[in-house]
Amino acid sequence: MLPAKTAVAKPNTVVRRFFISWGILLTVVMIVLAGTRLALGNETVTLEVVPQHISLKGNLERAQLLVRKSVPTEVARDGWQDVSREVSYESAQPDIVSVNANGQLLAQGNGETTITIKSGEQVLTVPVSVTDVADQPHFKFDDDIRPILSKAGCNMGPCHASQHGKGGFKLSVFGFEPENDFTAITRERQQRRVNYLEPEQSLFLQKATLGAPHGGGKRLKPEDVDYHILTDWIRQGTPGPLKDAVTVARLEIFPAERVLQPGAVQQLRVIAHYSDETSRDVTAWAKYDSMDESVVSINDAGLVSITGKGQTTALVRYEGQAEIAMFMAPYSESIDLADWKNNNFVDELAVKKFEELGLQPSPLSDDATFLRRAYLDATGTLPSAEETRSFLASDDPEKRNHIIDELLGFAEGEAGLKHNDAYASFWTLKWADLIRNQSRDLGDQGMWALHNWLLSSFRENKPFNEFVAELVTAKGSIYMNGPANYYKINKNSSDLAESTAQLFLGVRLQCAQCHHHPMEKYSQDDYYSFAAFFARIGTKGSQEFGLFGNESVVLVKSSGEVKHPKTGKVLQPKLLEGAEVDHPLDRRIPLVEWLTAKENPYFAKSIVNRYVGYLLGRGLVEPIDDMRATNPPSNVALMEQLTESFKASNYNVKELMRVIMKSRLYQLSSQPTAENAPDERFYSHYKVKRLSAEALLDAIDQATGVQTKFKNLPLGTRAISLPDAEYPNEFLNTFGKPRRASVCECERIPDENLAQALHSLNGDTFAKKVANDQGRVAT
Repeated sequence: MLPAKTAVAKPNTVVRRFFISWGILLTVVMIVLAGTRLALGNETVTLEVVPQHISLKGNLERAQLLVRKSVPTEVARDGWQDVSREVSYESAQPDIVSVNANGQLLAQGNGETTITIKSGEQVLTVPVSVTDVADQPHFKFDDDIRPILSKAGCNMGPCHASQHGKGGFKLSVFGFEPENDFTAITRERQQRRVNYLEPEQSLFLQKATLGAPHGGGKRLKPEDVDYHILTDWIRQGTPGPLKDAVTVARLEIFPAERVLQPGAVQQLRVIAHYSDETSRDVTAWAKYDSMDESVVSINDAGLVSITGKGQTTALVRYEGQAEIAMFMAPYSESIDLADWKNNNFVDELAVKKFEELGLQPSPLSDDATFLRRAYLDATGTLPSAEETRSFLASDDPEKRNHIIDELLGFAEGEAGLKHNDAYASFWTLKWADLIRNQSRDLGDQGMWALHNWLLSSFRENKPFNEFVAELVTAKGSIYMNGPANYYKINKNSSDLAESTAQLFLGVRLQCAQCHHHPMEKYSQDDYYSFAAFFARIGTKGSQEFGLFGNESVVLVKSSGEVKHPKTGKVLQPKLLEGAEVDHPLDRRIPLVEWLTAKENPYFAKSIVNRYVGYLLGRGLVEPIDDMRATNPPSNVALMEQLTESFKASNYNVKELMRVIMKSRLYQLSSQPTAENAPDERFYSHYKVKRLSAEALLDAIDQATGVQTKFKNLPLGTRAISLPDAEYPNEFLNTFGKPRRASVCECERIPDENLAQALHSLNGDTFAKKVANDQGRVAT
């Protein structure tokens, strides 16, 4: 941010002398009575404006001023309050630049002048220079027209960017096909949408201003600046998009973050930085959204209003780029941490966030709750009655740490192996859901091969980078080599690109298959260039297991390319946000090297976020597999430190779990206090999680002493050990066992429903187990 220009208010002389006189008298009295010296000074108020100088270039160019004044820290933690809409503005020469009550400047003519800002007795001046204002304006489709269409919502999915457009008029989604949009506006329907002789009579403008019927309602007013830009563009002959037009490289938002109280406001200022290293104030044309309306609302002009307590972001989008500004409204001004004890760095960073937000953490959970939580989270299994009694009877102050080490296999001797099978089965179930292991597509042999590979990987605690490398570079028989089934599940290069990105990078590429991702930086070129890594992977049949064995063999072909669906251009394999790379034998080799590299900004972070979500009930980023730049962690410092710790452990998932589970944060009570009850993001109390259908059925079996028999599997097979997606079991299907049709975590729905309630009351699962004369309840 440019240095701010400041002004300091001088108190009224009479008032000042009055307070000085009383201050001297009060000081004398205090010295006499208390024996101490009190020095009182006059508090001054500072006014600042940003930027301190403005240059506008071109007709009707705009810029936003930000004005703030100093206030007590009780009002705003950083000591500043936005007054951009409270001060008065005046242009010395309105024929050069005009300014409205919101501090927005508008270029009118060439020259230099000043803007005067007043707040009471305080006065600031901002020099302004305006150039390139022409009698006959020259507006560009790329820089001027397309942003107006985006701002008005014309090129959004519900409007003219829907599959077939609206009213016979179709635009590209978010304006990423400028040539097609230009043709639709100016050439289709015998040019009936524009009137070059009388631009104001153009159907294109008549619809937008409701001069003609328009299903989308009024989008512009004749007095709007954008309306005048559009009419001037038509008047100059509607020049089209340029092939070599500069593009927006990034956005910058001022301020980038604020801590405020409910009721406060903050005007944003948005600067677009272009590929030719120029910049432009685009506050007026940017699109604004709040990520949580209960904390922050934001209007079309970029004015943020704090509506409640918490933390969230304001999302700003412009011409394919997106950026965020962070806003926080503390729940209280101070918290009591007298009983808080840090167990590790997780707690140190969590408590800093509690202090920032004024969140009072809940006390520790009791031993019984902790034990049940740790067993279920690590192994999907309840502790036995004997294990519970032993743990509760122990007075060892380190017993919680010891049981975590035992559950995760860090204890020495047999204790370290005691729970390994349950751990491996439970986490095989989790990753089989995500990878989508199921016999519908793979056959029984393929399904079992992948299941056994997963089970072996978790049983030996394979480093997660090796786990991913084996899966993504797999080839050979899907019956002999379990991970090769990844290429049977994902049937083409697009499926493979989307699944790999979402599973192991937390990046959702699906939108970019058809258009530029609206909240990310990925384009269609990025999508298909990433898919090109898998273009030379194929399958062939094999009769090794018999003529009708349906075996497939995954192989690397010598040819195969991905073409852009609209341009037909062959796209070379290119890393996300990286360079083009290739390999003479297998393109997946450089992909995996990049994917699992410690320098990769997404891989380790996405895995950490998943396990935080699995153990704490909510990821630092939510949704748990949506790690875009515009969706930041609720605790950035904690995310960074956990990620570095995970890398340092050589991607040891058990070590990651141990760090989280040994933290006080993990061991907090799930009972909220009056102070932290509103918190659902920052872990001030433990988030209650519903058991998965499989773990719940196993718990019922354990409690009743009656085991469930699954078709084609021996009695005693636990639900968490089931290898396939679908079994004819009413309980599992009712309580949400997924069909493994999606890589999204959302496929397993945690919500309760009426069918579950009815099954619990009247279903066979409970009734038969309770009535079984061999079970624990009946006897």
